[in-house]
Parts: sequence; structure tokens; C-alpha cells
Amino acid sequence: MAQKGSLTAFIPFLIFVGFFLGSGIYYGDFYVFPAPLAALIGVISAFFLLKGSVKEKTATFLAGCGDQNILTMCVIYILAGAFATLSKSIGSVDAIVAIGTNYLSPQYYPAGMFLIASFLSIASGTSVGTIVALGPIAMGLAQSSGIDPNIIGAALLGGAMFGDNLSIISDTTIAATQLLGCDMRDKFKNNISFVTPAALIALAIYLLVGFQDNVATTNIQTELTSIWLIVPYLAVILLAFFGLNVFAVLLIGIALSGILGFVIQDLTFLTFGQKIYEGFTSMTDIFLLSLFTGGLAHMVEKAGGLEALLHLIRKKITGPRSALFGIGSFVSLADLATANNTISIVIVGKFSKRIGEEYQIKTRVTASILDTFSCIVQGIIPYGAQVLILMSFSNGTIQYPHLLQHSYYLFLLLIAVVVYIFVGKVKQ
Repeated sequence: MAQKGSLTAFIPFLIFVGFFLGSGIYYGDFYVFPAPLAALIGVISAFFLLKGSVKEKTATFLAGCGDQNILTMCVIYILAGAFATLSKSIGSVDAIVAIGTNYLSPQYYPAGMFLIASFLSIASGTSVGTIVALGPIAMGLAQSSGIDPNIIGAALLGGAMFGDNLSIISDTTIAATQLLGCDMRDKFKNNISFVTPAALIALAIYLLVGFQDNVATTNIQTELTSIWLIVPYLAVILLAFFGLNVFAVLLIGIALSGILGFVIQDLTFLTFGQKIYEGFTSMTDIFLLSLFTGGLAHMVEKAGGLEALLHLIRKKITGPRSALFGIGSFVSLADLATANNTISIVIVGKFSKRIGEEYQIKTRVTASILDTFSCIVQGIIPYGAQVLILMSFSNGTIQYPHLLQHSYYLFLLLIAVVVYIFVGKVKQ
């Protein structure tokens, strides 16, 4: 395939996004048209529009599908689906919801979810793991209390991205600091200066939203059948907090759910297996979408699409502040193309280091900008893992435009980082 940079290499990706967003706007639902088919249309167009033999393009597509990061996400999806389905079937989600509705006023659910998600994500370093752990609980609380699931879902999404951006054990933080050659603590201190105001304002907004008249103001008493049923979710949250590998966390959660199902709920071995497989199949759409977009992104990169973007953005840089905007724009576009913020940082990292050195920008500042812009875009795009998993837990009650409307933290973070670029001390 051609290696020379060319913006035309982005056309297949634009076709995918056009079908995805266009069908959502036309039908009023961004997920009524199967998203994997929209991605497949983009892949097919790439075979016609990009240079190279069919054999070369097939090999590139399959290499993208088989990327370790893509396959890792896919396995997480199916294990998360299995855990969510099995734990719900034995009553774990209902038990946690019962505790929440009986002992906490619903007005505090959005702000509480934002706080809990922020705490868990910064401790565990994973936004996906945070949404996997808290998604079913958030949707259960919304259903039981009458709160708009888009509000509580957006609060969970914002809190999850808070830790993804800030945690020193997050993949994005590790990638950004290692590629730029700066200390994680320095990057954390730099980030916290503009992240904190955005988070505090978002928390205040969720408190105000929770106390609006259209939100239930009284607790709904729900029967708690057994306190033991909360153990699987408690274990998942605590193990994630202590940094255990996400695969091990989910497998332990599945095992605990099965054991409690056998002991308390008369779960049979056959039903146990059926529920696990039901969870696998519930993630089919996300699984296929991730594979297809991974393959398409690799085809676009191989054809020189990202190299062309780099050349275009570099021509617009005139000083350290415009350089930071250029770095932020490039990593944002890379994330739009790959739907993976860690991969985007890896792609843009070397370019960012060169630009930072050329304009004498502090390495911790460059690392913060890289991480922050990639996390903002990752939390907003409708085909990103975080939004897709959250949507899968909502059973259609969350609509993407309304979820985006209430994602206060992400937009406040964008404002905060832009202000920081203008007024912050960025030069060495």
C-alpha cells in the first residue's frame, strides 16, 4: 500500500462516520442502524479507494483487526457482558439498587455517581473498567428512581474519563509520560491545575440537576432479598481499585456470581452457562464494531492519512501556544480515526516530543495536553468503547444526543484546557 501522506486516505473513514452519524440523525436514534454495518461500508470503500493490491489491503485490514489493543478491548467486552448478565440474573444489581433507593435520596444520584466513578477511575486507571463496574448499577438506580438515565449515564461517563485522564496508572498517562520523557507525578501536578475546576463545577451542576423538580424527591423502598448478593459487585469495584488486571477482575466477578447463584438462588449449571453466553452475545455489536474500526483505522494509517494530517497541522504552528493547539488537534483527529485514546497518544507522541522541544515547551505540559485532548474526544465519540458499553447496559433508554447534552464534565474540561493553553506557563 502507498506510504506517501494523503488526506484522501481519510475518505473511507469519513464514509463510515457519515453513515453512522447520518443514519442517527435521519432516524432519530444513533444505534437503530447497526453500527458494525456502517463500519463495514467504510472498510469496503477503502478497498476501492485506497491504493495497493487486494492482497495487501486485506493483510493490512486483518493486521488492524488483530491489533493487541483491539483484541484486548473485544475480550473485555464479552467478559463484561457475561458478568453484567449473570450478576443481574441472580439479583446482584437489584440488591445494590435496593440499598441505594432505601438509604440515599435520589437527588444525590447524579452527583454521587460522578464522585464514585471519579474515585474508582483514578484509583484503577481505567475508564472502561469503571463503566463496566458501575454501568448496571447506574442504570438500575435511574430506573428505580425515575431519574433520566441520560443524566446519570453522563455523570458516570464524566467520572470515568476523569480518572482515565488523571490517574498515574492509566494507560494514557503511561503512554504520554513515557513518550515525552517526563515524570508521572509532574504530569499529574500539571493536569490537576486545570482539571480540578472543571470537575468541581461539573459536580455542582449534577447536584443542581438532581434537585430539579422533575426528579423524584422521595425514596422508593425496595426489598433487599440478601445482602450477600452485593458481594460480586463489591469485589469487582475493590479489585479494580487495587489495580488488579481487568480480565482477572471480571473472571472473579463471574465466578462469585455463579457461586452465589448456586447457593442462594438455585442457579443450575446449565443456566449458569446460558447466562454467560447470553452476556457474550449481548456484546456482539460492540465486538464487531471494534474489529472493523480497528482494521479500517490501520488501513487509513498505512495509506498515509495520519502523515498527511501531521504535515497540514505543522504548517499552522507559529509559537508554543499554537504548537499545543496543534498537538491537541492532531491527537483528537487520531482518536476520531482510531476510537482509542492510548493508540492515538502513541501515534502522535513522537511528533509531539519534536514539536515540544522545538518550541521549548515543558514536557509535562505537552504530556498533559496529549492526554487531556485524547480523553475528551474518546468520551464524546459515539463509537468509542466507553459510550458503547454504557449504551449496551441501558437497554435503549440512553440516547446519544441526550447523553452528550448532559456530559458537563467533558465540555468543562475542554474549556479548562483551552484556557490553560492561553494563560498557563508552558515554556521551559
